[in-house]
This record gives sequence, C-alpha cells and structure tokens, in this order.
Amino acid sequence: MLKEGQKAPAFSLTSDVGKVVSLADFAGETLVVYFYPKDDTPGCTREAIAFSGAVGRLAALGASVVGISKDSVKSHCAFRDKHSLRITLLSDPDLAAHKAFGAFGEKTMYGKKVLGTIRSTFIVGKDGAVVKVFPSVKVDGHVDQVLAELEGGAPATKAPATKASATKASAKKAPVKKAPAKKAPAKKAPATKAPATKAVAKKAPAKKR
Repeated sequence: MLKEGQKAPAFSLTSDVGKVVSLADFAGETLVVYFYPKDDTPGCTREAIAFSGAVGRLAALGASVVGISKDSVKSHCAFRDKHSLRITLLSDPDLAAHKAFGAFGEKTMYGKKVLGTIRSTFIVGKDGAVVKVFPSVKVDGHVDQVLAELEGGAPATKAPATKASATKASAKKAPVKKAPAKKAPAKKAPATKAPATKAVAKKAPAKKR
C-alpha cells in the first residue's frame, strides 16, 4: 500500500457519467480517493452516502472525492441513482488503480484469508503526493476522520478536552482531603480531665485535724 509522502499513481478511469477521469484532472487540488469492494452492499452504501453528504464541506476545504471499485459503469449508475449519490464513481474492472495504490490484496473475511479489495482511503495533496493514508477502513465515522484530517483540527481539539477533564477531577477530589483537617480540633477534649484529678488531691490533707 502507498505510504504518505509518495506520489499518487496516475490513473484514467471511466466514471458513472461515462466520462474518463484522470488524476491529472485534479492537479493543484486536493483529492480524496477511496476504494470500496462492491456497489450497493451495506457497508459500501453507508460509506458512499456519507461521502455524498459531505460534498459541500469537502468543497469548502478545497477537496474533491472519487470512489473506485471494480464494478462496471452500468452498476455504478444503478448504485448512484438508487441512493441519490453526489460523488463521482470510477470503474476499475482490471484492478489497475487498485493495485497501483495497494488497495487490492490479501485480507481476512469471516476468519479466512482471501484476495480482494482492501477498503482504504488516500488524500492526495495539491502537489500530487499522498498526504494521508487510511488503511483497512471501518465505514462508520470514517468520513468524519477524513474531514478532520483536511481541517487539520483533530489533534488540537482533543488535547484541551483531556486536560479539562483532569482539572475537574482534581477539583472534585480536593474538598475530600480537607474534610479530616476540620475534625482535628475535636481531639483536644481529653485535656480538660487533667485539672479534675488535681482538685481531688488538694482536698485530702483537710482530714488530718
């Protein structure tokens, strides 16, 4: 699989609208390329719908997105129309792009090793180099990960939250430590018994007349 910093391999694939789309078409732009196993399957459908719903936010961040699978253009068209998808779907029947990106190979399905599409996403920068790789993607929440990466805000927003929680935890524990200190003066009561013992000793000599 490609690594971050490597140049994205060139590709020219037919889209769901019958147009040939190439990596060169996105020169000077940020491109999100995601590979998925099969049209209209549960996980692939959720992923495509999620990316479609994020098209506006991606555009605002200067990014486009293409989904690539080995399905035919006809299959892509049916998939797009059924779910009102708003992203470009590219057909890679001979798996050339899959293999160039490293999105095809051995994987585990139902406990067995099989050869197939490795669900993965690549963010290609304006200079054509891969700036982020998401290998073995888990569908739910993945698009949010991509958006956070493009916004560059994921690490920064998590750190303060952790510190704030730690501060609150310390503040709640502090009063518990102070409580025993207030009870300490109550232990001075035994000191009042000492004078009582001395008073008895003074009365004894009075009986010797």
